[in-house]
Amino acid sequence: MKAIVYTKFGPPDVLTLKEVEKPVPGDNDVLVKIHATTVTAGDVRIRAFDVPGMYRLPMGLMFGFSAPKKQILGNEFAGEVESVGKDVKLFKAGDPVFGSTNLGFGAYAEYICLAEDGPLAIKPDNLTFEEAAAVPIGGFTALYFLRQANIRNGQRVLIYGASGSVGTYAVQLAKHFGGEVTGVCSTSSVEMVKSVGADKVIDYTQEDFTKNGETYDVIFDTVGYSSFSGSIQSLTPKGTFLLGSVMTISPYILGFWTSMTSGRKVISGVSSENAEDLKFLRELVEAGKLKPVIDKSWPMEQIVEAHKYVDSGHKKGNVVITVEHNNKNLGSGGHS
Repeated sequence: MKAIVYTKFGPPDVLTLKEVEKPVPGDNDVLVKIHATTVTAGDVRIRAFDVPGMYRLPMGLMFGFSAPKKQILGNEFAGEVESVGKDVKLFKAGDPVFGSTNLGFGAYAEYICLAEDGPLAIKPDNLTFEEAAAVPIGGFTALYFLRQANIRNGQRVLIYGASGSVGTYAVQLAKHFGGEVTGVCSTSSVEMVKSVGADKVIDYTQEDFTKNGETYDVIFDTVGYSSFSGSIQSLTPKGTFLLGSVMTISPYILGFWTSMTSGRKVISGVSSENAEDLKFLRELVEAGKLKPVIDKSWPMEQIVEAHKYVDSGHKKGNVVITVEHNNKNLGSGGHS
């Protein structure tokens, strides 16, 4: 089968299209024929091993120090069930599915094997495979953090980085939970963020939300670039600051101190990926309350261009990779 492989960390050019062994499902596994995957921020960080110092040891142990332990990237996907192991009860051949690899990677390929009880679910009827592939990671992350805030009807919620994958889902989920939502993004994304439901949008190139005198019950920084002290001062006395992306140790220390010495809470962590939450996201999608934002789409053969684009930091929503299936081998010795 075709797969995008990398054998060393580095720039997008380390990614190459090759023939590799097609996986074989175990007794409790589902073999998925992938039709679409995405390029996430996590994919590009692991590819380059662009990891903050505080994470280098755990990330190195998980993904490799001098060379990648897992040579096929790709965190989320959509496709069809090709076959199932003999003990699988939840899926059958032909089922349209979407899901994530739970940091197992491997979705930059024509096929992938996953445990049936992992973050895998039937694809929403009203989404294409390309759209469905873009739901899990951004949806899981936004859902995890916003649940921590326990948003109530009418609360004021600010989403910083509202135009990214996590941000676009956060805007929609915060609205679903009853929030009055303000999105913060760049000039070129203002209309898009409004289109996914933000009640108000602040262009950070024109206005600093920490200096406009407004306060919020919840501030969710999805990208790790907001001012910590400014965000805390922009919270209501019992407000919650959600740190969706932490690049240094200082926010953890400051967050702990803030939570201990005031009525404000600072919450960080790592989102969970499971079938129950995926089904919840699917229900919202099918009800028309959640929709993926697709910025650009490339075929597998243009994976390098796709990674370069995500590296640029200008993507809006999600970047999708389409996977075309044919019987042509890319070289001798491969398996189709």
